[in-house]
Amino acid sequence: KVDYDVCSNYGNWLYSAGIGNDPRDNRKFNVIKQGLDYDGNGDYVRLWVPELQGIKGADIHTPWALSSAALSQAGVTLGETYPWPVVTAPEWSRHIHQRPGGSPHPRGRRGPVQHRGIDFYFSCKKDA
Repeated sequence: KVDYDVCSNYGNWLYSAGIGNDPRDNRKFNVIKQGLDYDGNGDYVRLWVPELQGIKGADIHTPWALSSAALSQAGVTLGETYPWPVVTAPEWSRHIHQRPGGSPHPRGRRGPVQHRGIDFYFSCKKDA
């Protein structure tokens, strides 16, 4: 199902893109966090990006962070069957290899998962 409400969606996308009426500097929309929050198992991505169907669970949101063995098993070759990311934002790093709901991925992470609340989207000069 595709959700579409012209006014709400247009306004929300503009606001998320930082062109809305927002007095805060450095507003950022974190696509990795949103993917984990609203498509934790990756079903929506799998529906619209068939090249990644072989990737299980939340790992589908960050295929470039998977091991070459995991990519091979999923039938994905970065740069050939699926492109490398054009940009990897520093604020994404805290969500790579994270399971929905905040529990770390079994392969592990460096340090505990940190959630900073509303300022997650409105970071200052330095991403803490």
